[in-house]
Amino acid sequence: MFDSLQTPINELKGVRKSKSLERLNQAGLNKVEDLLWVLPLRLQKNPEITTFDNGNPDELFMGIGKLLNVESYPNHRVKGKGGVTLQNVSAILQDYYSEEHLTLKWFNSYPSIVAKLRKAEFLEFEGVLQNYRGSFQILNPKFNILDEADIPHSLPEPSENPGIKIQYPTINGVDSNNFKKFIDKLPKEIWNISEYLPDHILEEAHMHDLPTALKIIHGQVLESLDSRNRDLAKRRLVYEEFLREQIMIKARRELEKKPTSPTFDISKEQLEKHSALFPYELTVDQKKSLEDIKTDLSLGHPMMRMIQGDVGCGKTTVAAIASLCVLDKGFQAALMCPTESLALQHYRGLKDLIEKSGYTVDLLVGSLSPKEKAARQQKLANGEVDFVIGTHALFQDSVSFKKLGFVVIDEQHKFGVDQRLKLVSKGEGVHCLTMTATPIPRSLSLTQYGDLDLSVIKTMPAGRKGIKTRIVNPDNFQNFLTFINTRIGMKEQVYVVVPAITENPEMDIVNLENVHKRFNEIFPHHRILALHGQQKPEEKNDAYTKFAAHEVDILISTSVIEVGINVPNATVMAIMNPDRFGLSSLHQLRGRVGRGEKPGFCFLVNDKKISPEAEGRLEILEKTNDGFVIAEEDLKNRGQGNIFGKEQSGSEEYRKIANIIEHQDLLFTVKDDLLKFENTNPEIIEYLSEVVSKDQRVFSTI
Repeated sequence: MFDSLQTPINELKGVRKSKSLERLNQAGLNKVEDLLWVLPLRLQKNPEITTFDNGNPDELFMGIGKLLNVESYPNHRVKGKGGVTLQNVSAILQDYYSEEHLTLKWFNSYPSIVAKLRKAEFLEFEGVLQNYRGSFQILNPKFNILDEADIPHSLPEPSENPGIKIQYPTINGVDSNNFKKFIDKLPKEIWNISEYLPDHILEEAHMHDLPTALKIIHGQVLESLDSRNRDLAKRRLVYEEFLREQIMIKARRELEKKPTSPTFDISKEQLEKHSALFPYELTVDQKKSLEDIKTDLSLGHPMMRMIQGDVGCGKTTVAAIASLCVLDKGFQAALMCPTESLALQHYRGLKDLIEKSGYTVDLLVGSLSPKEKAARQQKLANGEVDFVIGTHALFQDSVSFKKLGFVVIDEQHKFGVDQRLKLVSKGEGVHCLTMTATPIPRSLSLTQYGDLDLSVIKTMPAGRKGIKTRIVNPDNFQNFLTFINTRIGMKEQVYVVVPAITENPEMDIVNLENVHKRFNEIFPHHRILALHGQQKPEEKNDAYTKFAAHEVDILISTSVIEVGINVPNATVMAIMNPDRFGLSSLHQLRGRVGRGEKPGFCFLVNDKKISPEAEGRLEILEKTNDGFVIAEEDLKNRGQGNIFGKEQSGSEEYRKIANIIEHQDLLFTVKDDLLKFENTNPEIIEYLSEVVSKDQRVFSTI
């Protein structure tokens, strides 16, 4: 089976060197199996000539009619080759076999088509029938001009096997008809490949076997037109895609765990000693995460663990305690952040704690002068700095460590895989802990993050008062302003977040410049400051510092504050045009308030009426603070992305059939079945490992 599917396309009988073959190869289609994973866009029964009143809307139709009238109108906005003005054409036909009428329309046609139609009396035509204002019409049909002598006087008898019309996607300029020529050259034995899954697996998952599924999906049998058969066939291909994907993840995990790393035996006393540095009792989930890390550090291969949990759940505390345990063993540790403000916040929050434990700590960010950078880099290389906190500056070629053993990456989704690996590669077998404040649905944890071990922190530290969320519309906007004024009068502070910095005539959205001006007019006695991503690092840091020191009452900002700012005295978060943000971003922004002993308030402010769909999304935030529920809804809205590529979509998309949202049940089934195969059918894993080893995507993120 494996060998026959690996046959190069150019070795198939009847396939010659051509531009189409070259284009398919450029698109990554090189072997028979690649052709089979290009799935048709649609299958339809070949139409047979019938009367105009015997067709069904949205289905292919074939008929013969007498031309009664042809009209054409020039489309001066569209030019053809040589600058020819194209025509929009309308033709009315009377059915040759009845009194019914039907309209054919062609858009942007060359004048030659009009000339042909004006000379014709009878047409045989084919296209998708549409019901337009109670009458049938066909847009851009194919047609042949007929002589009346060639037209049967009565309708032809229906065929027992009319065949199937198949439309494939256009791939790198190779259209459906040309692509189908390659499919037609596949030998019969390809369609009869053997199934390698046990029968009971097929039955339990309610799906066809693989050869039947491929024949049905590609329209090789009449059963292809039956919707139930197509559903069972599609399930088999979805299962196959998930199965291969999980094998890829398994292969990638094994590659990542091949290097040896220092083993750190962390004692219970060490964990208790470093935990006691914090002025609060660790939650159950924090303690569980530390136990997970403790186990990883003792295994002798690089740790690849992610801590996921909502904003404020205490991920940084766990990372700091783990780092101190590694420092105890004579190694260096690094904490990398996506923004300077977040790096500075961590530095200020951890500096005293690290130094109290007897270790040196430093900050390395892009805004430092060349002289300052060089001095700090030298200290890192000499081992004079035990713990460094920084930004992208940490993985620059000029940075080296004397004995790096542990890396923490905060807000890991803000970094590329290559950037993470570049930092980790600055030591031998470095352990890596990544953190994300966006809870990850199980379906994503098995796919995009399948090569990471996960620790989840759901419990929040004691003393948090929580956050209340409300939608604001023009009717209650004044009440919202009054509430802000009241909270500022109580010596509290306010964030106002906008989706854009300046006004854009092409986009009807709120912008920072106008909101800043408006709030200054509404609250002339309050201290208001603007913050956005285009400011210089020192300007942004100055704004953060002033807000943290309560020298500012209202901070009007873009989403740069989504990460990197922690001001417990800020209790109100107002987000303008919230429909312009994803649910996870809104949840992240909301997490900036309610971080201390005072309750937090989040307002989703709409300056005009929004669509029912957008309002429904915002109501999710009103109803729940559960990040996992929100992440699941966000996933449904934004889609799943590309798992094994660096792009979110692209050349691989025409080969995807599985969707982690629509097909969650099969994804979880595959995960469970793989565990069974390891014990009962290891040959299946061996076969699939051989298959995916040919797929370069498995190595693309290593």
